[in-house]
Amino acid sequence: MRSDKITKGLERVPARALLYATGLSKGDMGKPFIGIASSFTDLIPGHVHMRPLERAIEKGIHAGGGVSFIFGVPGICDGIAMGHDGMRYSLASRDLIADIIECVCNAHSLDGLIMLTNCDKITPGMLMGVARIDIPGIVVTAGPMISGRYGKQKLSLVKDTFEAVGRRRKGEIGDEELSCLEMEACPGAGSCQGLYTANTMACVTEALGMSLPRCAAALAVSSEKERIAYQSGQKVVEIVKKGITARSIMTQKAFENAIMVDMALGGSTNSCLHIPAIAKEAKVAVDLKMCDTISARTPHIASLQPGGEYLLEDLYYAGGIPAVMKRLYDDIHDCPTVSGFTTKEIAKAAVISDEDVIRAKENAYHKEGGIAVLYGSLSPKGSVVKQSAVSANMMKYKGVAKVFNSEEDAMKAIMESQVKSGMVAIIRYEGPRGGPGMREMLAPTAALIGMGLGESVALITDGRFSGGTQGPCIGHVAPEAMVGGPIALIEDGDEIAIDIPHRRLDLNVPEKILAERRAKWTPPEPRIKEGMLARYAKCVTSADQGAVLMGG
Repeated sequence: MRSDKITKGLERVPARALLYATGLSKGDMGKPFIGIASSFTDLIPGHVHMRPLERAIEKGIHAGGGVSFIFGVPGICDGIAMGHDGMRYSLASRDLIADIIECVCNAHSLDGLIMLTNCDKITPGMLMGVARIDIPGIVVTAGPMISGRYGKQKLSLVKDTFEAVGRRRKGEIGDEELSCLEMEACPGAGSCQGLYTANTMACVTEALGMSLPRCAAALAVSSEKERIAYQSGQKVVEIVKKGITARSIMTQKAFENAIMVDMALGGSTNSCLHIPAIAKEAKVAVDLKMCDTISARTPHIASLQPGGEYLLEDLYYAGGIPAVMKRLYDDIHDCPTVSGFTTKEIAKAAVISDEDVIRAKENAYHKEGGIAVLYGSLSPKGSVVKQSAVSANMMKYKGVAKVFNSEEDAMKAIMESQVKSGMVAIIRYEGPRGGPGMREMLAPTAALIGMGLGESVALITDGRFSGGTQGPCIGHVAPEAMVGGPIALIEDGDEIAIDIPHRRLDLNVPEKILAERRAKWTPPEPRIKEGMLARYAKCVTSADQGAVLMGG
């Protein structure tokens, strides 16, 4: 075992002495050493309930014959960080988490790893880390939040807080109702209720084979979540003894399965950053074109918020990810998973309890999957849109550009009603380098929806969107403005053409004029000139490459 490096031999007397100081016995030295990477914090609702899950994992590891060691990784809540400089740190934290996994597991020669996670960048960061070091590992996502209540109305974070800001600005609701929504939208622990990025990545992880069946949708408040945590602890000891490492699970076909499930559900556009980044660490080739190709042949069979009606609790009661894979049985690859069962074995045994929450392929909500990748003169290297959350009459759209060089400027203009019907709001210099950190634009997109402009205004950015974004919002535009991409050359009044069915995003300005603008363009001064984000800006790659760090 890897842990023999620190537990066996004359030269390891000092290491053993230090391990005994933690309370270990001599009998523990021959057992598998299992790390529990926990993102517990009492700052984030998705993570406040992790202490009991840590205990359940520990019990499972001990029952399986292993020794457990807990260590922490940081967690950032995109909802709390949204709309200010804090959001610049969110994406950067993903790669930091991967580095922490590498550092702790390799420095202490751990044999296996349980990753207790939940929110947006933490799950992919942990998967990147375990794929990089290629040791046996299992992910336990801590589960989605239940819906809030306002009278008989179900509430969720995005619809009833972010979009409510725009509704209040428009005068549709008053301060009293807004206050009630604010208090009741998030009733307790768990990741935000819809198929936003956190829950998207939980579903992707299970479909990838790195979580036990039903883990992704099992509710944060459920006893099933604790049972899954316990079983994961037992199982990780088993796969350590069998030598089943992360890369033996995260194969090319497994990634294809994960993308297929993601597209069938209509998941967050952020998966188009995270899946390629995870795949890179697993030594598997995944790019934007693969995501689009799979989406084009995968029907959208689940109508989940923000683009649809249902919440993760509904998906859970309908049968979870195993039930989704049952619908896709003929299309998915039969791959090994950390559970010991193959994907097709899991899918075959699944029960579909709600025929509307998880529809049959022939009765799909849309014939294509949730995400489309657009190319054209405005995004030569690609851009991403959640097409399942775009209305039919906005799938093809032309409008005049209204240009903003920061999210703050755009948000101010939207709230002051300067963005009007027929416009395309351009938010640039918010890419991986320009942000830096590629901030999410949920606040402006939700404000547009709340103000009733979702059917008449498009938004385009080299930044990214929350999984809670809906409407004609196109992100990840590459090349980004900071490196001189075409988005840097747009001026107010330019015509922008969007054609999602034909995968086009074009700036309708003659090349001669663009050449003149390009000759005059110079990059702005970096917003951040010191600290972690300054280093990040120098090392991060383009969005179409997963915004990973160079040299990794």
